[in-house]
Amino acid sequence: MVRRILTAGVLVGTLDGMFAIALYVLALKVTTPVRLFQSIASAVLGPESFQGGLATAALGLALHFTVAHAWAVVYFLALRLSAVLRRLVQAPARAVVVGMAYGIVVWLVMDLIVIPMTRTRPTPVSARPFVPVLIGHMFVVGLPIAMVIRPQTGGR
Repeated sequence: MVRRILTAGVLVGTLDGMFAIALYVLALKVTTPVRLFQSIASAVLGPESFQGGLATAALGLALHFTVAHAWAVVYFLALRLSAVLRRLVQAPARAVVVGMAYGIVVWLVMDLIVIPMTRTRPTPVSARPFVPVLIGHMFVVGLPIAMVIRPQTGGR
């Protein structure tokens, strides 16, 4: 199961990072990839992260993947603690629904609870990217975690 958690974390970190670049850099044209990851580093460094060049962008990237792995661990623990959830995700179609719901939960918890406790600011619910990011998390965060970290069945 450790391999599945690591796989889910790498997959989510990669997909979510690519989604963020596609949205904020390519579609909205509000930042660059370096500044995007520096903004993640600003959660621990504050505004000084934008003066740190590639070093703080690398820190932001490392934090991004750490958070992705943390959400994979949370999902694994939820599965482990809940027989109802384990039964629910046995069927692939239900695992998809649970995963998409988990993506919504991840984004709301991050934006409304975790980020406000850091040195950066959350995305206001009224902000233009809030809904696209919420929807994106269904597909690039929750769904991959739920599909990779599924209870083993039969001979697997």
